[in-house]
Amino acid sequence: MAHVDVAADDIELDEPTLVEGLPGVGLVGKIVADHLVDAFEMDYYAGIHCSGVPEVGVYRGERSALRPPVRLHADAERDLLVLQSDVPVSPSEATEFATCITGWLADNDVTPLYLSGLPDQSDEVPEVYGISTGTGNDLLDEAGIVPPAEGGLVSGPTGALLYHAEQTNLTSVGLIAETNPQFPDPEAARAILEHGIEPLTGIGIDTSDLVEQAEEIQEARERLAERMHQADEESSQAEPIRMFQ
Repeated sequence: MAHVDVAADDIELDEPTLVEGLPGVGLVGKIVADHLVDAFEMDYYAGIHCSGVPEVGVYRGERSALRPPVRLHADAERDLLVLQSDVPVSPSEATEFATCITGWLADNDVTPLYLSGLPDQSDEVPEVYGISTGTGNDLLDEAGIVPPAEGGLVSGPTGALLYHAEQTNLTSVGLIAETNPQFPDPEAARAILEHGIEPLTGIGIDTSDLVEQAEEIQEARERLAERMHQADEESSQAEPIRMFQ
Protein backbone atom coordinates (compact mmCIF):
# COMPACT_ATOMS: atom_id res chain seq x y z
CA MET A 1 0.00 0.00 0.00
CA ALA A 2 1.34 3.44 -0.93
CA HIS A 3 2.55 5.37 2.11
CA VAL A 4 5.31 7.46 3.68
CA ASP A 5 6.97 5.40 6.42
CA VAL A 6 8.38 7.69 9.13
CA ALA A 7 11.31 5.93 10.78
CA ALA A 8 12.51 8.70 13.10
CA ASP A 9 9.65 9.63 15.43
CA ASP A 10 12.11 11.37 17.77
CA ILE A 11 12.79 14.14 15.22
CA GLU A 12 10.40 17.01 15.91
CA LEU A 13 9.48 19.35 13.06
CA ASP A 14 7.23 22.41 13.14
CA GLU A 15 5.63 23.25 9.79
CA PRO A 16 8.82 22.38 7.91
CA THR A 17 9.91 23.32 4.42
CA LEU A 18 10.62 20.45 2.04
CA VAL A 19 13.13 20.63 -0.82
CA GLU A 20 12.29 18.13 -3.56
CA GLY A 21 15.20 16.53 -5.37
CA LEU A 22 13.91 14.14 -8.00
CA PRO A 23 16.25 13.55 -10.97
CA GLY A 24 15.42 15.74 -13.97
CA VAL A 25 17.03 17.84 -16.70
CA GLY A 26 20.52 18.90 -15.66
CA LEU A 27 20.03 16.81 -12.50
CA VAL A 28 19.41 20.15 -10.80
CA GLY A 29 17.08 18.84 -8.08
CA LYS A 30 19.24 15.79 -7.45
CA ILE A 31 22.39 17.87 -7.02
CA VAL A 32 20.62 20.31 -4.67
CA ALA A 33 19.15 17.54 -2.52
CA ASP A 34 22.41 15.62 -2.23
CA HIS A 35 24.27 18.81 -1.36
CA LEU A 36 21.85 19.76 1.42
CA VAL A 37 21.82 16.27 2.95
CA ASP A 38 25.64 16.17 3.00
CA ALA A 39 26.24 19.80 4.03
CA PHE A 40 23.87 19.67 7.00
CA GLU A 41 24.52 16.00 7.84
CA MET A 42 20.77 15.44 7.76
CA ASP A 43 19.20 12.44 9.44
CA TYR A 44 17.26 9.73 7.63
CA TYR A 45 13.62 10.46 8.42
CA ALA A 46 11.23 8.45 6.25
CA GLY A 47 10.97 6.08 3.33
CA ILE A 48 8.75 6.93 0.35
CA HIS A 49 6.77 3.85 -0.66
CA CYS A 50 4.56 5.26 -3.39
CA SER A 51 3.64 4.07 -6.88
CA GLY A 52 6.34 4.77 -9.44
CA VAL A 53 9.26 4.12 -7.09
CA PRO A 54 11.35 1.13 -8.24
CA GLU A 55 11.58 -1.67 -5.70
CA VAL A 56 15.33 -1.65 -5.13
CA GLY A 57 17.49 -1.45 -2.02
CA VAL A 58 20.07 1.31 -1.73
CA TYR A 59 23.22 0.96 0.38
CA ARG A 60 26.10 3.28 1.19
CA GLY A 61 29.79 2.59 1.41
CA GLU A 62 30.91 1.30 4.82
CA ARG A 63 27.27 0.94 5.93
CA SER A 64 25.23 -2.24 5.99
CA ALA A 65 21.75 -0.77 6.47
CA LEU A 66 19.59 -0.55 3.35
CA ARG A 67 17.55 2.56 2.58
CA PRO A 68 14.60 3.10 0.21
CA PRO A 69 15.65 4.63 -3.13
CA VAL A 70 13.36 7.63 -2.51
CA ARG A 71 13.40 8.96 1.03
CA LEU A 72 13.17 11.97 3.30
CA HIS A 73 16.00 13.40 5.38
CA ALA A 74 15.37 15.86 8.19
CA ASP A 75 17.13 18.67 10.03
CA ALA A 76 15.13 19.59 13.14
CA GLU A 77 17.27 22.65 13.91
CA ARG A 78 16.52 24.20 10.51
CA ASP A 79 12.98 22.76 10.31
CA LEU A 80 13.95 21.31 6.95
CA LEU A 81 13.08 18.18 4.98
CA VAL A 82 14.81 17.03 1.81
CA LEU A 83 13.33 14.50 -0.60
CA GLN A 84 16.35 12.59 -1.91
CA SER A 85 16.13 10.13 -4.77
CA ASP A 86 18.68 7.73 -6.23
CA VAL A 87 16.32 6.61 -9.01
CA PRO A 88 13.93 8.26 -11.46
CA VAL A 89 10.25 7.98 -10.68
CA SER A 90 8.26 6.36 -13.50
CA PRO A 91 6.50 9.12 -15.52
CA SER A 92 3.65 6.70 -16.26
CA GLU A 93 2.91 6.51 -12.53
CA ALA A 94 3.60 10.17 -11.73
CA THR A 95 -0.06 10.82 -10.88
CA GLU A 96 -0.20 8.11 -8.22
CA PHE A 97 3.19 9.17 -6.86
CA ALA A 98 2.12 12.81 -6.60
CA THR A 99 -1.16 11.90 -4.90
CA CYS A 100 0.71 9.85 -2.32
CA ILE A 101 3.27 12.58 -1.55
CA THR A 102 0.83 15.51 -1.61
CA GLY A 103 -1.51 13.90 0.88
CA TRP A 104 1.34 13.37 3.35
CA LEU A 105 2.60 16.95 2.91
CA ALA A 106 -0.85 18.39 3.58
CA ASP A 107 -1.39 16.19 6.65
CA ASN A 108 1.92 17.31 8.16
CA ASP A 109 1.81 21.06 7.39
CA VAL A 110 4.80 20.87 5.04
CA THR A 111 5.52 23.60 2.50
CA PRO A 112 7.27 22.04 -0.51
CA LEU A 113 9.78 23.68 -2.82
CA TYR A 114 9.71 21.84 -6.14
CA LEU A 115 12.79 22.10 -8.38
CA SER A 116 13.03 21.96 -12.14
CA GLY A 117 15.49 22.83 -14.89
CA LEU A 118 14.71 24.94 -17.95
CA PRO A 119 16.89 23.80 -20.88
CA ASP A 120 19.26 26.57 -21.91
CA GLN A 121 22.43 26.32 -24.02
CA SER A 122 23.93 29.72 -23.16
CA ASP A 123 27.00 30.14 -20.97
CA GLU A 124 25.42 32.95 -18.95
CA VAL A 125 24.86 32.73 -15.20
CA PRO A 126 21.65 30.70 -14.77
CA GLU A 127 18.52 32.66 -13.95
CA VAL A 128 16.10 31.35 -11.33
CA TYR A 129 12.34 31.87 -11.64
CA GLY A 130 9.44 31.09 -9.34
CA ILE A 131 5.95 29.69 -9.79
CA SER A 132 3.50 28.88 -7.03
CA THR A 133 0.28 27.32 -5.75
CA GLY A 134 -1.86 28.30 -2.77
CA THR A 135 -0.28 31.30 -1.06
CA GLY A 136 3.15 30.50 -2.44
CA ASN A 137 3.17 33.72 -4.45
CA ASP A 138 3.49 35.65 -1.18
CA LEU A 139 6.62 33.64 -0.37
CA LEU A 140 8.09 34.45 -3.78
CA ASP A 141 7.35 38.16 -3.40
CA GLU A 142 9.01 38.26 0.03
CA ALA A 143 12.08 36.47 -1.38
CA GLY A 144 12.26 38.70 -4.46
CA ILE A 145 11.97 35.81 -6.91
CA VAL A 146 10.39 36.76 -10.24
CA PRO A 147 8.15 34.60 -12.49
CA PRO A 148 9.36 33.27 -15.85
CA ALA A 149 9.25 35.79 -18.71
CA GLU A 150 7.48 33.29 -20.97
CA GLY A 151 4.74 30.75 -20.38
CA GLY A 152 5.55 27.06 -20.18
CA LEU A 153 4.91 23.84 -18.29
CA VAL A 154 6.67 21.55 -15.88
CA SER A 155 6.40 17.90 -16.88
CA GLY A 156 7.24 14.55 -15.31
CA PRO A 157 6.84 13.67 -11.63
CA THR A 158 7.71 17.21 -10.49
CA GLY A 159 5.04 18.59 -12.79
CA ALA A 160 2.55 16.12 -11.31
CA LEU A 161 3.48 17.27 -7.80
CA LEU A 162 2.84 20.89 -8.78
CA TYR A 163 -0.44 19.93 -10.43
CA HIS A 164 -1.69 18.14 -7.31
CA ALA A 165 -0.56 21.01 -5.11
CA GLU A 166 -2.67 23.35 -7.23
CA GLN A 167 -5.64 20.98 -7.23
CA THR A 168 -5.60 20.62 -3.44
CA ASN A 169 -4.75 24.31 -2.78
CA LEU A 170 -1.53 23.27 -1.04
CA THR A 171 0.90 26.16 -0.68
CA SER A 172 4.00 25.34 -2.70
CA VAL A 173 6.74 27.00 -4.71
CA GLY A 174 8.29 25.80 -7.94
CA LEU A 175 11.86 26.98 -8.56
CA ILE A 176 12.96 26.84 -12.19
CA ALA A 177 16.62 27.32 -13.11
CA GLU A 178 18.11 27.68 -16.57
CA THR A 179 20.27 24.61 -17.04
CA ASN A 180 22.35 22.73 -19.57
CA PRO A 181 20.12 19.93 -20.91
CA GLN A 182 23.01 17.60 -21.81
CA PHE A 183 25.14 17.52 -18.66
CA PRO A 184 24.70 17.56 -14.89
CA ASP A 185 24.68 21.25 -14.02
CA PRO A 186 25.98 22.14 -10.54
CA GLU A 187 26.06 25.82 -11.54
CA ALA A 188 22.27 25.76 -11.98
CA ALA A 189 21.94 23.91 -8.67
CA ARG A 190 24.06 26.58 -6.98
CA ALA A 191 21.82 29.29 -8.45
CA ILE A 192 18.72 27.62 -7.00
CA LEU A 193 20.37 27.29 -3.60
CA GLU A 194 21.62 30.88 -3.46
CA HIS A 195 18.79 32.71 -5.24
CA GLY A 196 15.87 30.43 -4.43
CA ILE A 197 16.17 28.26 -1.33
CA GLU A 198 18.26 30.67 0.78
CA PRO A 199 15.91 33.67 0.46
CA LEU A 200 12.81 31.48 0.87
CA THR A 201 14.00 29.69 3.99
CA GLY A 202 16.52 32.10 5.51
CA ILE A 203 18.98 29.20 5.78
CA GLY A 204 22.60 29.98 4.91
CA ILE A 205 24.11 27.38 2.57
CA ASP A 206 27.78 27.00 1.67
CA THR A 207 27.97 26.31 -2.08
CA SER A 208 31.76 26.37 -2.55
CA ASP A 209 31.83 22.64 -3.31
CA LEU A 210 29.35 23.17 -6.14
CA VAL A 211 31.56 25.89 -7.65
CA GLU A 212 34.44 23.41 -7.77
CA GLN A 213 32.18 20.79 -9.34
CA ALA A 214 31.03 23.30 -11.97
CA GLU A 215 34.63 24.04 -12.92
CA GLU A 216 35.46 20.33 -13.17
CA ILE A 217 32.39 19.61 -15.31
CA GLN A 218 33.16 22.57 -17.57
CA GLU A 219 36.66 21.19 -18.14
CA ALA A 220 35.18 17.76 -18.89
CA ARG A 221 32.77 19.36 -21.40
CA GLU A 222 35.66 21.11 -23.15
CA ARG A 223 37.62 17.87 -23.36
CA LEU A 224 34.57 16.12 -24.78
CA ALA A 225 34.04 18.90 -27.32
CA GLU A 226 37.68 18.64 -28.40
CA ARG A 227 37.39 14.86 -28.83
CA MET A 228 34.22 15.33 -30.87
CA HIS A 229 35.99 17.90 -33.03
CA GLN A 230 38.88 15.52 -33.62
CA ALA A 231 36.45 12.74 -34.46
CA ASP A 232 34.75 14.98 -37.02
CA GLU A 233 38.07 15.77 -38.66
CA GLU A 234 39.01 12.10 -38.85
CA SER A 235 35.63 11.25 -40.29
CA SER A 236 35.86 13.88 -43.03
CA GLN A 237 39.31 12.70 -44.04
CA ALA A 238 38.08 9.13 -44.46
CA GLU A 239 35.09 10.00 -46.63
CA PRO A 240 36.91 9.95 -50.00
CA ILE A 241 38.18 6.41 -49.30
CA ARG A 242 34.67 5.16 -48.61
CA MET A 243 33.50 6.61 -51.91
CA PHE A 244 35.62 4.10 -53.81
CA GLN A 245 34.64 1.05 -51.76
